[in-house]
Amino acid sequence: MRAEPPVLDYGESTYEKDFWPGRDYEDAADRHALRRLLPAVGDRLVEIGAGYGRLANLYEGYDQVILLDYAPDLLRDARLRLVTKPPLTVAASFYDMPFADGALDVAVMVRVLHHAADVPAVFREVRRVLRLGGLFILEHANKRHLKAVLRYALGRGANPYGLEPFEFARLNYDFHPVYVRKYLAEAGFVIEQERAVSTFRVPLFKRLFSPALLARLDAALQRPPAPLRLSPSIYLRCRVAGDASVSAPDRPLLRCLRCSGTRLEVEGLALVCSACSARWPCGDGIYNFR
Repeated sequence: MRAEPPVLDYGESTYEKDFWPGRDYEDAADRHALRRLLPAVGDRLVEIGAGYGRLANLYEGYDQVILLDYAPDLLRDARLRLVTKPPLTVAASFYDMPFADGALDVAVMVRVLHHAADVPAVFREVRRVLRLGGLFILEHANKRHLKAVLRYALGRGANPYGLEPFEFARLNYDFHPVYVRKYLAEAGFVIEQERAVSTFRVPLFKRLFSPALLARLDAALQRPPAPLRLSPSIYLRCRVAGDASVSAPDRPLLRCLRCSGTRLEVEGLALVCSACSARWPCGDGIYNFR
């Protein structure tokens, strides 16, 4: 396994109870964007940074759903939420994912990239695990959103125009849209569509109007102002460049992080690599590759 930047660990947190109450509007806005950008059916999908599985019910049309997160505790919560159709749950870093090259058809990353200290490395790893022609649905926090621009004009905020990421708290970053697009292109992605999301994420609006009304307005305005790139969240639908027809039909899913071997078999409460004998715990229905 290669050395990698630090990863924010939400382990033993009550993220669902601490963060999401009062954010019904943001949740609805995320869901609308994903429904428009994500094909309803498909083969293999991974949500990277899936947490407690907030969005997992949107993937019911996929043959195989994998939820990946760094925190096993959050993945246990996800399995409790999804008991009727439990997904494959994998604890690992987004810098070094335990998937074979080209193993996946779709990758989703929502409210996660802002924890990445090395965005180019994350994009390269997502590209590695996707097949040619695969889709990457990405949400990122926008450094140059309208409120930040207005605050800066009044001399009350950080410069939103510089291309470098802005770390407003430890391992919490806002990104300039140009910065994100630059490294997506370098990793081999082509952007097909973008959406402006959570435009009304303003305390005054949330006090005056219902979450349902704000969500309807957000849904109506996600496409028209998207090229201005002034919303707090930006959604991008990206595709891996290349001819999808050359992908192998029988693709192994998992790989060993020690030797990159793809023959892993369950032995008791572990996955064991046939090539190097590395053992990866798999208790509580979670494959732990940390």
